[in-house]
Amino acid sequence: MLCLAGLQHGAATAQTQTDAPVLVTGTVADEATRAALLERLRGVYGAARVVDQLSVGTVSTPANWNTYVGRLIGPNLRLVKGGQLHIDGNSVSLRGDVASEEQRQKIAGDIAASLNPTYTVNNGLRVQVSQQVVLDAALADRIIEFESGKATLTPTGIAVLDGMTVALRKIKGVKVGVIGHTDNAGSRAGNLSLSQARAEAVKAYVVAQGIAADSIAVSGEGPDRPVADNRTPEGKARNRRIEFKVLQ
Repeated sequence: MLCLAGLQHGAATAQTQTDAPVLVTGTVADEATRAALLERLRGVYGAARVVDQLSVGTVSTPANWNTYVGRLIGPNLRLVKGGQLHIDGNSVSLRGDVASEEQRQKIAGDIAASLNPTYTVNNGLRVQVSQQVVLDAALADRIIEFESGKATLTPTGIAVLDGMTVALRKIKGVKVGVIGHTDNAGSRAGNLSLSQARAEAVKAYVVAQGIAADSIAVSGEGPDRPVADNRTPEGKARNRRIEFKVLQ
């Protein structure tokens, strides 16, 4: 959501989120300023997403304030997730999450370049760590172990899952796929069944630790997606694994 609020004395606040409506509130000095701001926002976000709650009243602003605010409302704001742009006179503050350090520097640089030296910019943008990265870092290429030929977790497997449970709590509200895999020893049908049962066992364990059951989807792919050579014991061990994948 983008929210231009509290525009008295040339103050503006903008909150952005990729698919949310753009809510514009506050007070500007005249109808021309209001129309220009709305036109700029509609050009960036699309007219259908802009919800106009701006009003016109008596305010005091720095010289050419309208021009500088217009420059700040650009396509780069669409890259900011859960953000807030606050303009108070010649003080500008931008907060929110972006996908990379390159984006963070570009957005802050473009904002600074669009203003004159009397403006100060507080860059509060953060590089967002992806939800998949959180899961991958917690698993750290470790194998969740089960008793041979069974869907019973070993103590070592449980220890790894305890760490994964912490990671799942960090990305609460996200749908995660728990996918079981096996090596190619034995029949494919038996391996598909075993991999499914092991994925179900993992789900049961994390749900028992407080993870919402409806946030975990399970599947078993048996030997169909090896990540190592099944001709070696080491390769077989790597292929007998549980995969955690962010689904949304």
